[in-house]
Amino acid sequence: MEDFNADFGGARTTGYAVGPVLEKFTGVSRIAVLRGGGLGDLMFALPAVAALKAAYPQASLTLLGTPIHAELLSQTEGPVDETVILPFSEGVRPGAEDEGELAGFFAGMQARHFDLAVQLHGGGRYSNPFLLRLGARHTVGTRTPDAARLERTVPYLYYQHEPLRALEVAGFAGAPPLELEARLCALPEFSQQLAPRLHMPPQAPEAKGTVVIHPGATDPRRRWPAERFAAVAHQAADDGFRVLVIGDHSEKELAEAVVELAVGRVQEAGQAAGNGGRGTPPQVESLAGKLSLGELAALLAGCSVMVANDSGPRHLAQALGTPTVGVFWTGNAINAAPLGRSLHRIHLGWATQCPVCGIDVTQVGWTAPRCQHDESTVEAVAPEAVYEDVRQLTAMSLHPRGR
Repeated sequence: MEDFNADFGGARTTGYAVGPVLEKFTGVSRIAVLRGGGLGDLMFALPAVAALKAAYPQASLTLLGTPIHAELLSQTEGPVDETVILPFSEGVRPGAEDEGELAGFFAGMQARHFDLAVQLHGGGRYSNPFLLRLGARHTVGTRTPDAARLERTVPYLYYQHEPLRALEVAGFAGAPPLELEARLCALPEFSQQLAPRLHMPPQAPEAKGTVVIHPGATDPRRRWPAERFAAVAHQAADDGFRVLVIGDHSEKELAEAVVELAVGRVQEAGQAAGNGGRGTPPQVESLAGKLSLGELAALLAGCSVMVANDSGPRHLAQALGTPTVGVFWTGNAINAAPLGRSLHRIHLGWATQCPVCGIDVTQVGWTAPRCQHDESTVEAVAPEAVYEDVRQLTAMSLHPRGR
């Protein structure tokens, strides 16, 4: 069996952080970092990017990412100097490959003469050959046993905290951690653009804060049911908070369902109280599909707390310093949950088998089959427990967060 220990590429160890910190490369003025995927994937990579920038302060850093990465990074303040959008390529950016486009991309990247290329995109089966085609002088990244070797490689095992995995890779490039979690700043111009959208209805009382809810997630199995989010939204509105439900264009229907269910709960409560459901309209509305990423960042940076599944917007809120209450499947919590609990709370779905076919859902990653069923693995999480954390965090958020 092939030896699967870390490959130091002959470098000496200069210290330890998340893992070994190896000696720095010399003469590095151009760095490329490969990380495809969505918002959450970008957040996982940013601590490593910040570490690389600190270790090589004279170098320019180019992220090879996706359109959503480019949009967000152009509309926030962060550690990336430039974003180049990846072409469609199997295992790197899903889509129909165009050989001409791929050839042109690699020709352009080779012409940049990168000194260091860092792979933060999975186990390397597809991403390591992709990285090698950049023609960089030095290469570092993760590697499964079947993946191409880079100059220095960290063994890829699925269950590892993603930001810490990326920091371990950065350590192999000679970059000790600067921070353990992503950090971004919203830009003031997007707060100004957002303001007209956030005017309160004339008949609504002044809210004591804003709770943002994101009910979506790329994998349906990570989604807490809409009625659970609605229960939290209703309670928050009843306590005097303004509740804004967010999502992208594909999540508009889901966001509107949460709003309708929350409003229905208020009307039912009014009927039970004998006023026929009439009274002050609940402060619950949907902004799904209406915000640019810069506006989303401004909204999240200014809200009291965010409630969400394990999703890109939740990870973005965390990077902006906003308190969050997250609903995670327990396996995803190992890889993606926040490290601290003073500003971030998590609630776990403990399902280990698909409720339909019984397959072991803990066996995930690059070798594991996925069944065809999309039933939620977090349905059992109680709304009352989630809202109790909302209460606690909004009480804390009355104090400055140091931003």
